[in-house]
Amino acid sequence: MTTTISRLYDNYSDAEQAVRRLENAGVPHSDISIVANNSDNWYGSSSGKVDRDRDGTDDRAEGAGTGAGIGAGLGGAAGLLAGLGLLAIPGLGPVVAAGWLAATAVGAAAGAATGGIVGALTEAGVSREDASLYAEGVRRGGTLVSARVPDQDRSRLDALLHERSVNLQDRSSAWKKSGWTDFDAASPPLAPDDIRRERELYGAGGRR
Repeated sequence: MTTTISRLYDNYSDAEQAVRRLENAGVPHSDISIVANNSDNWYGSSSGKVDRDRDGTDDRAEGAGTGAGIGAGLGGAAGLLAGLGLLAIPGLGPVVAAGWLAATAVGAAAGAATGGIVGALTEAGVSREDASLYAEGVRRGGTLVSARVPDQDRSRLDALLHERSVNLQDRSSAWKKSGWTDFDAASPPLAPDDIRRERELYGAGGRR
């Protein structure tokens, strides 16, 4: 039996390191997923072409074009992060993503109560409450890492995700004080300036 473990990070770089720790621990690339907010186009504005498979085509464009197959082509050879692609997920707007969770979220019914990222997480066994918090965290500029792991390895692998992760309960309490109640997949994505303010509020600053 398998279970899904997830963590939210304020910075993409922290999430990237978490993915690498999971890979180094032997978790298959096909069982890891990363979804990072890209509303401010930090990934699309990266200089130069990303062509890790040396086929002459920017890997980011390939990832966006493959949709449900995102991350599959390069993941086996070069790790999950080599398969990053640009896409849009209902309620989140533009994201940089790779792996099974992103593929499931894109395939879900846009705008449906159980669609998008929340539907993908709950389908994987995450509680509806936690799924809503993870989705809102990404909407506000964060990065989500999820992995499907054997039940007997959950504690060991979950500990690898803990470093620099967001305390969801504390963060959601802060959101609720400002009037937030629940993630709404039909709501418009946050503007780049709003994302910037969120990151500054929680100390993420300009780090990705």
